[in-house]
Amino acid sequence: MAFTGSFAVFGTGRAYDQIRNTVCYSNLNVKIAPTHAGISVGPDGGSHQMLEDVSLMRGLPGMRVLVPADYAAARAAIKLAAATPGPVYVRMGRAAVPCVYDDDVELQIGRAYVLREGADVTIVANGVEIREALAAADMLAERGVSAEVVDAFSVKPLDGETIAASLAKTRCAVVAEEHSVVGGLGSAVCELAAQVCPVPVELVGMRDRFGKSGEFDELLAYFGLDAAAIVEAVEKARSRAGLC
Repeated sequence: MAFTGSFAVFGTGRAYDQIRNTVCYSNLNVKIAPTHAGISVGPDGGSHQMLEDVSLMRGLPGMRVLVPADYAAARAAIKLAAATPGPVYVRMGRAAVPCVYDDDVELQIGRAYVLREGADVTIVANGVEIREALAAADMLAERGVSAEVVDAFSVKPLDGETIAASLAKTRCAVVAEEHSVVGGLGSAVCELAAQVCPVPVELVGMRDRFGKSGEFDELLAYFGLDAAAIVEAVEKARSRAGLC
């Protein structure tokens, strides 16, 4: 078994050919576990803010893709990757984030976790966007909207059963990710919804563009990835569903 570690822009982008044709094609027991993914790289700017890595890794046959939400989840993901035969991608950021899980949490590949139950909209998120999703749920509660927050820690394989059950209950969804809206978690949830539970889905993520240099929280607001943007997306999703 081998682990690799680097900035995500190098660990997936520069090494993509080796990951595809050596690791995945031969189903080798290699774990790709870079840090500094997404715009949380901050001042390093667009050249180092990797926003298409989930799409790249998700498209590879045999690759599992995990995006932990906090330190405890990241530690659990590394342990889980080590215990799982074959290729695994663990995506980690740079920014400090609030604790979501207990220190001794054990997670599973192929599982999503309902962090807050709700009835009016489903917010599916992962990574650093979990903190924004939970903050958005608090803001929505003040408006009388009950949001269910689901941590899609495992992007591939996706927990279709848990997410579909939430969509069937709330009848609309928002997917929030610190990643391009093309090919990542949002695409995975839309594919699932189209197949088993067609409902309006709004996407919060990077809109076909590169990042910029700046502080993490500043960039979240600038690119529309913060809690306020999620609340706005919820209003659109609920309007499209005829719920408001």
